[in-house]
Amino acid sequence: MLIWLYFYTRHGQAKPVPDFLGLTIEQTRELAKKHKLNYQVIDSVYTNSVQKGTIAEQNPKPGFRVKNWRNIVLIINAFSPEMVAMPNLVNLPKRQALLMIESSGLEIGVLKYKPDLSIDVVLEQEINGRNIRSGDSIQRGAIVDLVLGRGLSDQRTPVPFLVGYDFEEARNRILGASLNLGAYMFDNTVANARDSSNAFVYRQIPEYGTESEVQLGSIIYLWLTTDSAKMPDDFMQYMITDTIPAPEIITQTPIQ
Repeated sequence: MLIWLYFYTRHGQAKPVPDFLGLTIEQTRELAKKHKLNYQVIDSVYTNSVQKGTIAEQNPKPGFRVKNWRNIVLIINAFSPEMVAMPNLVNLPKRQALLMIESSGLEIGVLKYKPDLSIDVVLEQEINGRNIRSGDSIQRGAIVDLVLGRGLSDQRTPVPFLVGYDFEEARNRILGASLNLGAYMFDNTVANARDSSNAFVYRQIPEYGTESEVQLGSIIYLWLTTDSAKMPDDFMQYMITDTIPAPEIITQTPIQ
């Protein structure tokens, strides 16, 4: 019985999944056969990361160990981009406009400010510097820039506290403060996509301060790492205040 179970379960025969990304269907078929795997194309997307008609995503990921004839789920890159209708963002508050951009399958670009009676209300919606009307057909994933009012005075906003937050949360906090994300840099502890998803901010410019303020639409630069030893000395000092919610890094990675 033990011998039968050994061969039936193919004990110890798990092997790494090959990388199908960027392969044509014919190349995928040959590679799957060579590694004794099954595959299934379940969907299509449109991306510039791989050539049209090739594999854009796979699950399990390359290197994940599986047994023979495991089914690999694939998503192919479409030949034509998917088009969506441009939503009407004009006269919406910034927060609502940002949510609508994401729910429409579009990307948030730059926040531009100009003098107006309103503050943080959308005045114009642009793609590549061109004003886009609501209902216009645009490519899914297009980057939408917003022109917002900043009032008639020299409106300023506090610099958000970003140290300890991951990239996505830091970016959301920057946009929420009516600012823009500039360049961001990963240090040498970040070597792959998994590292970048675990990285957190250890430096920001302009720096946070209880009285630090900048003009609406200003740019913030970020430095990210996976090394908690790089956290600034005053990190815990800011965390003991009630005004700053503690980022997840406090519970995930002990401060050295």
